[in-house]
Formats: sequence, structure tokens, C-alpha cells
Amino acid sequence: MPRTEVDGIEVLDVAVIGAGLCGLVTLAALKKVGILAARAYDRAPQGFEGPWITYARMETLRTRKDAAGPALGIPSLTFRAWFEAQYGAQAYLDMGLIPRPMWMEYLVWYRRVLDLNVVNDAALSAIGFRDDGLVALNFDRAGTKQQVLARRVVLATGLDGLGAPTLPDVAARAPSRLVRHGADFIDMASLKGKRVSVVGAGASAMDNAAAALEAGAARVDIFVRRADIPRIDKFTGVGSQGMTHGYLGLPDADKWIYMVAGERAQIPPPRRSVLRASRYPNAFFHLASPISDLVEAGDAVDVVTPKGRYRTDLVIFATGFSVDFGKRPEFSALAGKILLWRDVYAPPAGWEHEGIASTPYLGPSFEFLPKPGLDPGLAASVSRVACFAYPAVPSHGKITSGIPSISEGAARLATGLARSLFVEDRTYHLDRFLAFDTPELLGDEWTDADIDEDMSIANG
Repeated sequence: MPRTEVDGIEVLDVAVIGAGLCGLVTLAALKKVGILAARAYDRAPQGFEGPWITYARMETLRTRKDAAGPALGIPSLTFRAWFEAQYGAQAYLDMGLIPRPMWMEYLVWYRRVLDLNVVNDAALSAIGFRDDGLVALNFDRAGTKQQVLARRVVLATGLDGLGAPTLPDVAARAPSRLVRHGADFIDMASLKGKRVSVVGAGASAMDNAAAALEAGAARVDIFVRRADIPRIDKFTGVGSQGMTHGYLGLPDADKWIYMVAGERAQIPPPRRSVLRASRYPNAFFHLASPISDLVEAGDAVDVVTPKGRYRTDLVIFATGFSVDFGKRPEFSALAGKILLWRDVYAPPAGWEHEGIASTPYLGPSFEFLPKPGLDPGLAASVSRVACFAYPAVPSHGKITSGIPSISEGAARLATGLARSLFVEDRTYHLDRFLAFDTPELLGDEWTDADIDEDMSIANG
């Protein structure tokens, strides 16, 4: 690829925002196709990227241990290869699911063995679009400002993606010291002897409840707004290579039905996560109990539901994430300029879903698509940014939402970026093609039989 410079400073071909699972596999896939001027930036210290040893609180991964994950089709890059090299084949067979901290150890090894270019402690503060088509990225690093120029940008920002953890309006009725989101850092040891309330019925809710109980909480109340906890994971039931590779080609109406039906059914918490909490006698499940109010009561808060009033020392809302550019000022250059699902698809009556409608409507290589009416130069710049994070799911399927299909997603992303950059550099490549003159044959590999015969006749 041609080297690009501005004022003597190298321009990255691809800058990746985030160095968790999605960010690392993006760098690896880019290296595999020959895009080497790529670098990832993560706001976390080295070894703490992603949720695995920060706010994730499950004991083990939920994915089966033999999923290839980010190995990109290379057997020696799998978790199994890494594990067996250290502990042996029998230990792998004896293991049930992958312990969560061990998965982080594997990702640290994956980054090191592939020599992936990652800069830590770098928080993105702004994205800017330049007149020359390059994307300017401003970072804060240890109190200093740094700007990086890139031809393409990949947002590999995980679950919060293009927004932030979601808290319902009722959460604002209690002092912030008494309220947390399930994705916040929570010192679980500080909850010993305390009363804890957890709002939600998903995996995160159960894992937060169990972690509080294991830390010695005096009582944990789990409030579920539904009359029952979801029991069927529809997407697990239809997981296949067809869904991985075929979903992208579906018409929008089919994609919408998949997403809305899946959201309405909701994803149940893993059985082992529920049992992890319910085995404690001081865990209390409250069904059909939406939170109607929070009332401060001295150093505690009363959780009010249609069934009663419960005093607690901390409320943890395990209520997911949303796409909200207002909560991510570093992405403000994209706000109002990219197509969202609500801009391109009007669902039939009864199938409305505001959350899915607010997600980006992405192109075939995860690129943002510009809204009509933008200046052509700005429109082209918008599409130089890709979303390889959870908000890509409605457009591309469940390929950026976990471990099983992440390699297929990264390969789709990398080949799309390679194609885009090659076309942009077409003059350079065509000139190289026309100028190529390295001979395969030197002319001494054969003898012309007719010439030899003519010479023999002439010599009589």
C-alpha cells in the first residue's frame, strides 16, 4: 500500500477506537489482508480493555469453550490451543466453560503473539472531517492532547457502542451515591452487610446480584417488571452459518422482524447465573414489579413497586445500553449526519421499536451511510468511518455482539476496508501494474529447434 504522509507525519490507513475483543480482532484481520499501517487506541490501561475484568461479573463465559472466537481460521490462535499448550489436553476436556479472568489472559496473549499495535490510556475526545478526506482523531493521553490522522476509522467500542449505559427516568429520583448501573465499577466488598436492590432480569442483573451475595450482602432484592423471567433465547435457536453470512442479504423488513421479535422475547439469563443467585436464602425475586419510585430515606432509599416498598442501601440498574450521541460528545461529528434505521424503514403497525430505530443503518462493510443532502465531500468522509460494535447488529446480524462469529465479522470488515482503500488508490496500483517489468523468463530456458536445424543445413 502507498505510504501517506501529511507534514512529514505518517497517516494511518486504519485507526481503530477500542482494543477489546472487537478492536483486537480488527487489527488481526487487517494484518492478515496486508493493511499494516493500522493502530488501535483504548482509554483503559493495558490488560483492562473491555468488560472482562472491569464490570463483567459472571463466573464464566456464556459461550461454549470450543468456539473459535477471534482466531480468524488459524487453529493455533484459538483459546483451546493457548490453553492446551499450558495445561494439557485433558485439562481442557475437564473444563466446563471458560473462566472469565482466563479469557482476558488469552486476549492479552493474542495481542502479544500477533504484535498488534495498540496505544493504551488514550481517550478519544473528538472526530473531525478534513477537506482532504482524512479523518482527524483527537486523543487525551495523561493530560496531553494528541491528534492522529487516518484514512479510515473503525469504532470498536463494544456494548455501549455509540451511546452509554441506560438508566430509566426513575433512577434520577435518588441521590447518585445510592444508584449504580450494572456496567459501573462497583466495589462489591463494600456491600458486605448491606441491602442491595438489582433492577432487571437479564444476565447482567443476575451476575450483579450474585456478586453482591457472594460479597456478603445482607439482602438482595431482584426486581423484574415482567410477570415471568424470559426463558427462550431465540437467537441461540437460529444460530448458524446461514445467519452469520446470510442475514446481511435479507430485505429490511425481514431484518426488522428478527430484531423486534428477539427484543420482545428478550434474552434470558443463563440458567447457571440464576442458580448462582437463587441458591442464597437472602436473595428475593420480585416478579411483576416495575420500579415506580425511589424515595430517599436518610442514608438509604426506598424502592417502590406495585407490590410494596423495600428499603435498600444501593440500587443497581442492569438496564442495558442505548445509542445516544448526546452522551458521547467525542462522536458529535457524526450526529445528524448518518442514516439511522428510522430514516430508511417504517415498520408496520404494532412492530415499532424506538431502540432499534435509533441504531445506525450501515453499509455492507459496516460503514456509516450519509444522510441525503450532505455536501458530497462530507458524505464521503462519513462513510470512511465504520461501526464494528454492538449497534451494528440490526444491520449485520449478531456478528458483533459476542465471541462465536467475531472472526467472520472481522473478515467482512477487513475485506471491505481493503476493497475501499484499493479503489481509492487505484491510480497508484494501475501505475504499478503498467510499470511492472520483472521477467519471469530470461530467454535461456529453451532452444529454438528450427534455428538449430537451419544452422546444421548451412554447415553442410
